[in-house]
Amino acid sequence: MLRWIVFLILFGIIDIYAYQAFKTVSKNQWFNVLYWVVTLLVVGNFILHYYGFNRRDGFSHAHAYAFGFFVAILIPKMVLLLVMLGEDVFRVPLAIYRYFTEGESAKGNYFASRRQFISQIALGITAIPFASILYGIYRGKYNFKVLKYTLHFEDLPQAFDGYKITQISDIHSGSFDNMEKVKYGVDLINQQGGDVILFTGDIVNNKADELRPYIQVFNKLEAKDGLFSILGNHDYGDYVRWDSEAEKTKNLETLKQHQKNIGFDLLLNESRYLEKDGERIALIGVENWGSGGFKKAGDLKKASQGIAENDFKILMSHDPTHWEKQVIKDQYHYHLTLSGHTHGMQFGIEIPGWFKWSPAKWRYRYWAGMYEESRQYINVNRGFGYLAFPGRVGIWPEITVIELKKGSAMA
Repeated sequence: MLRWIVFLILFGIIDIYAYQAFKTVSKNQWFNVLYWVVTLLVVGNFILHYYGFNRRDGFSHAHAYAFGFFVAILIPKMVLLLVMLGEDVFRVPLAIYRYFTEGESAKGNYFASRRQFISQIALGITAIPFASILYGIYRGKYNFKVLKYTLHFEDLPQAFDGYKITQISDIHSGSFDNMEKVKYGVDLINQQGGDVILFTGDIVNNKADELRPYIQVFNKLEAKDGLFSILGNHDYGDYVRWDSEAEKTKNLETLKQHQKNIGFDLLLNESRYLEKDGERIALIGVENWGSGGFKKAGDLKKASQGIAENDFKILMSHDPTHWEKQVIKDQYHYHLTLSGHTHGMQFGIEIPGWFKWSPAKWRYRYWAGMYEESRQYINVNRGFGYLAFPGRVGIWPEITVIELKKGSAMA
């Protein structure tokens, strides 16, 4: 109860201040009433869904949209707050100065005209994040993008020159609310013509039953050399309350069977060889390993048993912190690691080839896209689905296509 009281006080301060800008621009009393009606409905719906949240039932679509619409009004109001506070830094001292030097009437005129101009500017600015968030909720979460990379390796077996890997990650099937859009995404994956499809974890939010309606969608995935997958932190059911440990274990076993029914070869700290024309490359899949309190079930040594040190190696590991903390320091040379997990926080700004920013960079050093360290690569996929916030703004759902080439990039 105390945290909700604190929440209401803080939001109230933001809201009252933001309302000053709205009231200054709007001369219609009914618009002012509408402002508070919408605010009370959105905030009330948010509190209704999150007060006394039941971890047994988990996170529903209703919870997601309650959170999404709350974010849609909170961020614009915070922008209003910052703009208006920035104005007050200059406005208040200058108004006081003019009051003592020119009299009270001059002060009144100054306050009115200055406040209205800044309020109009502030409302214009806040329209951008407000519209972007609403777009992200209704369209952005299914705005699939295909990102293509070409990587050169001098020790790549000749038979795999031109080999195409299609990576997807973070499906989070429990969040989906449009079957046709998901089918479109699956068709788009197949259109890439990858030799192999690799899925790097988090196929559900919490429970295996979330995946059941989509088995007949994802089992349409096709690749000549097969489909391979690993588990992500959400796949273990750690974020909901179970009646017993046996129930939780059964859920994980059901999830594994669902993946098998789709056609995935699930790698649980295991490896496989992909073979072509008498040559081969190693595919290693670890269970989830993440720093910062996340599950550490991944065992790189166990997964790589039977793999020779000189083999060309592709590693599937859900959390990119595993690569940072262990993989690039390992005595084995893992040529390419494929991860996901971060979603790019589903919010940010990207201008391809020039600029990339998201709050995710404050938490993860490697948070989206391709990185290289110590002659090893990692691709952090932005995710196929979404979680909690029911949308994406600027960081779009991703299908990655990586072509392997033999030789130097300078050749």
